Amino acid sequence: MAFITEKEELKPGLILFRRGDVDHRMWYCRMKMPKADRYKTVSLKTTDISAARERAFDQDADVRFRIKHDVPVFNRPFRDVAREYLLTQEARAKRGEISAARPKKLRAVIEGTLDRYAGSTQVHLIGNERWGGYPAWRRENGAGRHRRNGVREVTADAAQSFADHEAERRTKVQHTLGIRVLKPIEVKPSEERVVPFISDSTIRFEMSIFGAIMNYAVKKRYVPASQRFDERPKLKTMRRDEFTLEEYRKLHTVGRKWIAEADKPSSIWYRTVTYNMILIACNTGMRPAEMKNLRWRDIMPAKDREGREIVVLFVQGKGKSRKLVAPKSVGDYLERIRAISKVTAQDDRVFTNITGKPAKTLYSSLIANLLNEANLREGTQGVPRSTYCFRHTYATLRLQEGVDVYFLAEQMGTSVHMIESHYGHVNTIKHADRVLQGMAGWELPQPDDTKVKASKAAETHDKGKRGQRHRPR
Repeated sequence: MAFITEKEELKPGLILFRRGDVDHRMWYCRMKMPKADRYKTVSLKTTDISAARERAFDQDADVRFRIKHDVPVFNRPFRDVAREYLLTQEARAKRGEISAARPKKLRAVIEGTLDRYAGSTQVHLIGNERWGGYPAWRRENGAGRHRRNGVREVTADAAQSFADHEAERRTKVQHTLGIRVLKPIEVKPSEERVVPFISDSTIRFEMSIFGAIMNYAVKKRYVPASQRFDERPKLKTMRRDEFTLEEYRKLHTVGRKWIAEADKPSSIWYRTVTYNMILIACNTGMRPAEMKNLRWRDIMPAKDREGREIVVLFVQGKGKSRKLVAPKSVGDYLERIRAISKVTAQDDRVFTNITGKPAKTLYSSLIANLLNEANLREGTQGVPRSTYCFRHTYATLRLQEGVDVYFLAEQMGTSVHMIESHYGHVNTIKHADRVLQGMAGWELPQPDDTKVKASKAAETHDKGKRGQRHRPR
């Protein structure tokens, strides 16, 4: 390096030098990392050559101790590690391993709340206290979207800050949609000076990113393995919102009327596709990402063991793929879309816009319009329903019909634990007779004599068949 002067090699991989690009005469040492093409430079903070040599050997010994005991050698702010992690996720998105939208969500959190919370903190100084303190800090330094989470009073400056942040967010949305913003968007702070609390689901999502960054730091040996934070603080779990059977039927009825009321050919086209997409989602349990990726080649007619017609769909999403089965009616809904689609070749997407380009939002604004028309926009928890609610509806209705949890998990591409965690309330309702057994005013239904006799006859018949199968020949 050109700025190195008065260089002295103390031993292989350890040199002492002064810098020619500074005014002071302090000594520095540079150490080569063992088994790596990396160097660490340290200021020795002395002008005395003897003291500098002694301190250089001390620094070299400290580095070797750190490497031996898996202690980080280089100090890095959390901000730099987070950006490095973000680059790896953007590369994964380009390779198709994760969705293209995922890095955008990560960037919003990393450059937003996480940067404010720990951006300038050295990553090796983030411990359990810093990790566990995030939920409380986030609730006190953020504003949620829904008052169902409760509200808190804020100062005038804080209210103005939240209003400015919302104006900035709206401006970014306009730019993303390609809309030119002629004058700055202004948002006035609330006169009540109260803001909703951040929901626990938002905090949980942000902490999952926080934890992923720390795990990345462990993998890169920036921090020791003891700084892996896999456990999340106990936060309230929001139950998945779904449509009841009555609401689903109402959606059916209103949907047909909604299509008939369209006054333009393009509106008829979009409403027809949206309506049939909802029916497909509610009868397959596909994720929104899986519906976006669905192509005509992924749809295969088949028959079950009884010879009944079914549809097999090959779906891809979240970096995984699987085959799921659906009733023949799903094939009919798909054929309705094929009949009006501009692109129906094997490699073309099923869900597109009217010109044939892939649908980016899966008709989210149209779905919101239909739900408002049916007065079903908000669920029981006061949260606006989204496309994902159709998947929850499928899971709930299947469990109510007695489908085994294991088979349902396989069909939906998730785990049994996830099904039991989010849909456990379904079993409580389904087995109400067992839960309420013995309570005052509740009696188990008496068995019908005819059904009892038929059950016994069937049992005797089955035993006879088993005896014939096992009878020695």
